[in-house]
Amino acid sequence: MQDIIIDEEFKSLLPPLSKETYASLEENLLQNGCRDSLVLWNNTLIDGHNRYDICTRHGLPFNTVSKEFGTREEVLVWIISTQVSRRNLTGVQLSNYRGLHYRTNKKIITNQSGRNQHSMPKEVVYHSDTQPQTLATSGLLADHYNVSRPTIMRDAKISEAIEAIGEASPEARRMILASEVSFDKKTLETMASATKEEIAELAAQIEEGNYKKKKPDAPPTEPPTLVDAIISGMHPLDRAISKVASDVTKGLPEIKKKADSRYTLVIMAAKRARDLVADKPVLVDIDNHVPISIAAEEIMRDEITYQRPEETEEEAV
Repeated sequence: MQDIIIDEEFKSLLPPLSKETYASLEENLLQNGCRDSLVLWNNTLIDGHNRYDICTRHGLPFNTVSKEFGTREEVLVWIISTQVSRRNLTGVQLSNYRGLHYRTNKKIITNQSGRNQHSMPKEVVYHSDTQPQTLATSGLLADHYNVSRPTIMRDAKISEAIEAIGEASPEARRMILASEVSFDKKTLETMASATKEEIAELAAQIEEGNYKKKKPDAPPTEPPTLVDAIISGMHPLDRAISKVASDVTKGLPEIKKKADSRYTLVIMAAKRARDLVADKPVLVDIDNHVPISIAAEEIMRDEITYQRPEETEEEAV
């Protein structure tokens, strides 16, 4: 049996399998044998790490096939492309792969003799003999993955952050990619510019199970309006009806023309809604059974109006 080399960087590109998935793979190999060949590059395993692990532990035979690549970076791109094409990935996993693909392509020597099918397509525009334009790299990968250029650039930051966390704690990196800890892509993108100390602290929190996702800052609240203040002092039932009436009238700009103030509109809609709840007849033809919506429509069609009582001479004094 040939001596197979395990490269930790290549192995780290595999998305972690759950215990159930790994157990299912192990059971399948024990029953049916290893039918798919392991893929090698210069005796280094580049595809089939889980199968290799199971086969060596149980003494199962397996076949190998070799692939030729010019550089290590080309191998990385091939592994990334293979994993993306065959797996159902989470959003974070897919962003990590796209970012790694972008960053790895930038490292590949891309002069005329160095280009190949695993790095950049031939239509890349070069601004020197050795370095492709960043725009071409991100643009072509954006087309390849059917996303936007900014998405590829954000993914590059996400993969940088995951790599930095992995250097501080491989277990924390595994937990992020296995979705064992709640981590959104925006947070990871921000961590790309964090210091080593901040990364180390974050990785320790993740590994120890102490990481808690920060809640976004609540949007600033507007001071209560006069209508809100009046509603808050009402009886609970009247308050509930008037609150809905306030929301409904606020969302209908045209209804503002039907009264001299929003307060008047709210009171009109609330009172009319109470009448409808008490089985008063509906005055408009409307395909809606919600009293407050019917009341608003009646006001809009001038079926419900208001009139202020005239002041007497004594009241005016």
